[in-house]
Amino acid sequence: MSEQKNKRVLRSQSWFGGDDKDSFIHRSWMKNQGFPSDAFDGRPVIGICNTWSELTPCNAHFRDLAEMVKRGVLEAGGFPVEFPVMSLGETNLRPTAMLFRNLASMDVEESIRANPIDGVVLLTGCDKTTPALLMGAASVDLPTIVLSGGPMLNGNYRGKPIGSGTDVWKFSEDVRAGRMTSAEFKQAESCMSRSAGHCMTMGTASTMASMVEALGVTLPGNAAIPAVDSRRKLQAQLTGRRIVDMVHEDLKLSKVLTRDAFENAIMVNGAIGGSTNAVIHLLAIAGRIGVDMRLADWDRLGRDIPCLLNLMPSGQYLMEDFYYAGGLPVIIRDLLGKLHGEALTVTGATMAINVAEAENFNPEVITPLEQPFKDEGGIAVLHGNLSPRGAVIKPSAASPELMQHRGRAVVFNSIEHYKERVDDPELDIDASCIMVLQNCGPQGYPGMAEVGNMGLPKKLLELGVRDMVRISDARMSGTAYGTVVLHVAPEAAAGGPLALVRDGDMIELDVHGRRLHLEVSDEELARRRAEWKPIAPTMRGGYQSMYIKHVMQADEGADLDFLVGCRGSAVPRESH
Repeated sequence: MSEQKNKRVLRSQSWFGGDDKDSFIHRSWMKNQGFPSDAFDGRPVIGICNTWSELTPCNAHFRDLAEMVKRGVLEAGGFPVEFPVMSLGETNLRPTAMLFRNLASMDVEESIRANPIDGVVLLTGCDKTTPALLMGAASVDLPTIVLSGGPMLNGNYRGKPIGSGTDVWKFSEDVRAGRMTSAEFKQAESCMSRSAGHCMTMGTASTMASMVEALGVTLPGNAAIPAVDSRRKLQAQLTGRRIVDMVHEDLKLSKVLTRDAFENAIMVNGAIGGSTNAVIHLLAIAGRIGVDMRLADWDRLGRDIPCLLNLMPSGQYLMEDFYYAGGLPVIIRDLLGKLHGEALTVTGATMAINVAEAENFNPEVITPLEQPFKDEGGIAVLHGNLSPRGAVIKPSAASPELMQHRGRAVVFNSIEHYKERVDDPELDIDASCIMVLQNCGPQGYPGMAEVGNMGLPKKLLELGVRDMVRISDARMSGTAYGTVVLHVAPEAAAGGPLALVRDGDMIELDVHGRRLHLEVSDEELARRRAEWKPIAPTMRGGYQSMYIKHVMQADEGADLDFLVGCRGSAVPRESH
């Protein structure tokens, strides 16, 4: 370690650097793991924040990645210490992993601040682990770098590529329509998930891995390297090396997560056809680090961004193909004329420098800016009397013929009500109708589950109908597709206009005009509001009760109101 690097006394020395009783306690009990005395000599203590869990299949390989990070930290002269935090497995957690994103962020924030840590590596993968860890770390603001776990290998069923999530929705509808047998449906399970890693479509996990790379908080190339590719382990080792230097440089998260960085991420999200969930997560992260980002910024910055990436669910290919084509650095390089190329990243260099040598090896996967895969890639933000504070739709995954549509509402007041009615042969619904789902937002579900992409009625599927306009205060999986309006704010459970929609009401959707309008008079809406009663909570007491009381609406990122902001990394008072 150089003399220059030794000059600054690091935060961890408040624990390990003294000669008193407290420092004795801190060092002595750590030594029971076999650490030598010189591990506490003032070198950077690097926390490796691990979301490994066998109940989170996407992150089940993280123990191996953590070992590679440790190798890099040791090579660079640091002292690595691994610690667990709550792991959020999208595929297993009920009622929804989103309910626990903010809880996990609290775990991360307090674990970092309360411990002798100088810099942090965040091991992220499954959907909510990325925003949860970054939100928690942002509220502390130490030198921080993210390492994503990487996507699974491409799925393959009967000789054809299939995508995680995306083909689940397709196969499920095929079974209900009689085009696929139950046995074939079950056979596809193992064909879809063939290796360690998260969804290999541009679902929320791949989107958020791309977002953290676009924000500049990962090493270049992070987003697309497959989980089982040896280069993912190399990325982990290099990440371990880099965080040690970041501590010496005092390169805190707030120096990277700037307004320019968030604007870059919004534009990149449009170019990759990213998940609508990125909207909520980036709003929440920005709120933690103190950047004033609004829902309107998504429309302003993403409106003219074409979709360059031909990848499911908007397109044909999968994340493995994306990596072989050159990965996210190619997308960022091609967008430099629109992006803030001078934005600082965790490499210590600018975004423009990081991607200067990026090369596109497959223009069918990553299309050129002059001939984009789709002309409109960004998230559209809709307003009107049905969504006074906004709603979102992903044009790249929607049906062009439904982007301007007027139809009769068929209303479901809960997910249970939807399941009871949707396949009733007597349900008065046709392909021109608009399906409306209420009480599935942050407070209502609670946690804003991914149920917005409601399956279509069986009788319409049998007629060959493949898409309908659907509107809700819920979210949908980033792997899903369709003309689905989401995140309606305020939500129904909070008394938003969505709660007042009734069967037979006419609704107008105009994506180009950014309008969502309920054709009901103000007088009638006032009458319905006077009769409206809030739904009873599904659970009283415990975390859910606290969540419902304090969760903010979707247009503000659905964080808990008391968690917004950065509380810093000041060393807490002694424990003994």
